[in-house]
Amino acid sequence: MLVRRCPWRLYQLWRPRQIHTREQIHDKRWPGWQVIIGIEVHAQIKSRRKLFSESFTSRPGETPNSTVSTFDAAFPGTLPTLNPKCVELAVRTALALNSKVHYHSAFDRKHYFYSDLPAGYQITQRYSPLASGGYIKLSKGDVSVGITQIQLEQDTAKSTFDGLRRTSLIDLNRAGSSLMEIVSEPDMRSPEEAADYVRTLQAVLRCVGSSDGNMEQGSFRCDVNVSVNKHGQPHGTRCEVKNINSVKFMTTAITSEVFRHIELLESGRPVPQDTRGFDENKAETFKLRSKADSPDYRYMPDPNIPPLLLFEEYIETIRKTMPDLPAATRVRLLNLGLSERDTDVLMAIDSGREVGFDGELGKGAVAYFDSLTRRRDPRVVVNWMTHELIGQLTARKETFSDNPVSVEQLGELIDLVQDNKITGTSGKSILKHIIANRSSSAPSVLAKELSLEAVSEVDNVSTRAWCVEAIEALPQEAEAVRQGNPRVLNKLVGKVMQLSRGRADAQNARVVLEDVLRK
Repeated sequence: MLVRRCPWRLYQLWRPRQIHTREQIHDKRWPGWQVIIGIEVHAQIKSRRKLFSESFTSRPGETPNSTVSTFDAAFPGTLPTLNPKCVELAVRTALALNSKVHYHSAFDRKHYFYSDLPAGYQITQRYSPLASGGYIKLSKGDVSVGITQIQLEQDTAKSTFDGLRRTSLIDLNRAGSSLMEIVSEPDMRSPEEAADYVRTLQAVLRCVGSSDGNMEQGSFRCDVNVSVNKHGQPHGTRCEVKNINSVKFMTTAITSEVFRHIELLESGRPVPQDTRGFDENKAETFKLRSKADSPDYRYMPDPNIPPLLLFEEYIETIRKTMPDLPAATRVRLLNLGLSERDTDVLMAIDSGREVGFDGELGKGAVAYFDSLTRRRDPRVVVNWMTHELIGQLTARKETFSDNPVSVEQLGELIDLVQDNKITGTSGKSILKHIIANRSSSAPSVLAKELSLEAVSEVDNVSTRAWCVEAIEALPQEAEAVRQGNPRVLNKLVGKVMQLSRGRADAQNARVVLEDVLRK
């Protein structure tokens, strides 16, 4: 239940971030230097409507200025109405990150003037955020990154510069879309740890359904804070690199910034506290503005939005409906007997699953796997998924989201192979046929239509005929086997499988070949 009211509220003081002490990490790229990294992530909430208006959240490729309300365009007299779904998804995120959800939070106006900000201010929660504290454990090493706070805020419009007409075009579709700003503690010590943090955070947000975490489409943007100091010396001056939209670019930007800091310090010059951008073509950062030039945002409480009050019952209801988080899912898969490699592959595929609107959880690779493992060996299932299904999709330059094979189809296919009604080779052929033709037919039906049913081991007439044909086609290999070279027999078995189009049993074919070659 959501309750809002308007008690008098004083400003809270913005506390400086505390840098946590970790054992020294010696990096061969910059010996003797310590790198300290913190990241501010702006993740767009996957809500059907915007944060404070009834407008639909825009999708990529929509007609510019087609999903805009009078409030989004800052028409005089319009008032905001908080979207409760955005609050729910932000609370999900806070619980997943082990943060403390505050019963009382409030909204501020952050003033600055730019063409993509119609009202001249952004509604945010800098001084009284929705949640604070918490941590996220990285996937590699025993490293946890602290969370400073999680706040709700509006997104801005999108401006595009037209070089031919020398004008800036404004698209208000994105204006007012809901964002979560997730601020980390400066606990990372290398570009690789920063990349691991971003990927792990993306997986968590997709898992709880709060954001699709798509950096390429701009729904997940990073501001990276970097400082450098000698081991055992006070921490260096922090510089911020704004709006990085790729993990690869982020690691490159951090590396470039570290070397820039070291070069300045080794030459006896101080590091100015700058806000910087990243040039993807030059693979280096560039100055946007200095700390002295940074604007005074003149924060003030938003008089049109009362403080947000959340009851304990509301938070607990959300907690009880939370899906398994990636770390718990990983442990569960390992306990099923899957190898580390297969678990990593399955989790990596699942992290890219589709996220529906308003917290609708997408059906990813793990859910597909769970459905298949009912009454089946998990190790057999994961082998068919990761090696055969994903392998064939990858060969066609498709992803798991393009998968046309239903759980029922792949399950029946695995059963046919396990029951020796078709061979593994025939199973792969049927799977390829289903993917290529987007067939909805049952594998048992396709096995008959494509003449891929296994040959009975009791009746070796067909197998013997294929073996004789294989020997005639490969006389040199057959003679080598007769002369005592058993390794060449594999080539003859492969020929039998080719002639039978995968219908023959490989082990039975080997026995029949040995029998024919002895005569």
